[in-house]
Amino acid sequence: MNFGVPKEVRPFEFRVGMTPAAADAVIRAGHQVYIEKGAGDGAGFHDQDYLDVGAHIVYSAHEAYGRADVVVKVSRPTEDEYRYFIKGQTIMSFLNLSVASPDLLEALKANQITAIAYETIQSDNGTLPVLLPTSEVAGRMAPIIAGRLMESLAGGRGILLSGIPGIPPAQVVILGAGVLGTNAARAFHNIGAEVTVLDKNMNALQRIDNMFNGKVSTMLANPFNIAKAVSFADVLVGAVAIPGQRAPILVNREMVKSMRKRAVIIDFSIDNGGCVETSRPTNLKYPSFIEEGIIHYCAPNVPALVARTASYALSNALLPFLLHIGQQGIPEALKTSPDLARGVNLLKGKLAHPGVAAALNKRVEVTL
Repeated sequence: MNFGVPKEVRPFEFRVGMTPAAADAVIRAGHQVYIEKGAGDGAGFHDQDYLDVGAHIVYSAHEAYGRADVVVKVSRPTEDEYRYFIKGQTIMSFLNLSVASPDLLEALKANQITAIAYETIQSDNGTLPVLLPTSEVAGRMAPIIAGRLMESLAGGRGILLSGIPGIPPAQVVILGAGVLGTNAARAFHNIGAEVTVLDKNMNALQRIDNMFNGKVSTMLANPFNIAKAVSFADVLVGAVAIPGQRAPILVNREMVKSMRKRAVIIDFSIDNGGCVETSRPTNLKYPSFIEEGIIHYCAPNVPALVARTASYALSNALLPFLLHIGQQGIPEALKTSPDLARGVNLLKGKLAHPGVAAALNKRVEVTL
């Protein structure tokens, strides 16, 4: 099977869809990898690294798509890439179709693309094995981002997250006790911040309580508690996601107005539309803005700040699925891997994921 890896073209997206190590494993399994020249440069992987493991370097996105049975990307294709689609091929990437431009769905349907979204590949127990390591990276970066934004030079409240003897630490509120929220809680807790985690799932809150021996506060996520927690937060982290669907708005504008001036909101849910009413997508060059006197950080691709680690994390999680597809072919792979089948948003151009279809107010056109 032929795998194509085009260079990411979205602004400030430095990750690559397949690392040299992953390419090596795919090639050793008897497949071909065609990677666009310079695709790995942003993550510190050079063309020679790919050549050394037997990959083929191609000199345009057109060729990377054109030679591929399966296209392996990080971010969803841009409008400029639609013309490279080959009828009937498979494209794998983060898609987030619920908040994507409608023309992407039209292009995927018109070219009868089988579109597999990393964020909806889901195990029987509900875990998201490809999204998981990306969420770990984002969660662990949260204190780094928050610390910078809290600095006086950045216009923040001038608060040290950890505090010092005689001066209390920052109050950090995290919405969501999933992988990202848990990793953010651990990272903030480890540097000495006062952390409160909210979730609607009591089992998740029990897990947080056990993990931190009661040293991280937990609250049930209902409107009353969310409003209360938001009002005392120096840092508010949004870590809410529903596979295939738009993130719910949990924090409205009135709640944002109740926050201390120049407090910080990091809305990691922004790649699914955001869980804060005042959030809007930004980019890594200009990631923050001020709304209602509150600093908002809403870059949808935070892991790209550490592109090498993030690319390894993505490839490590994705590799078993690539090998399975290579060995079985797409039709059989979807029959024998329920996890992978749940990742299919479109099958040969037809909507296949119930959550995505519901978010788009459309009907499921094919059942896997």
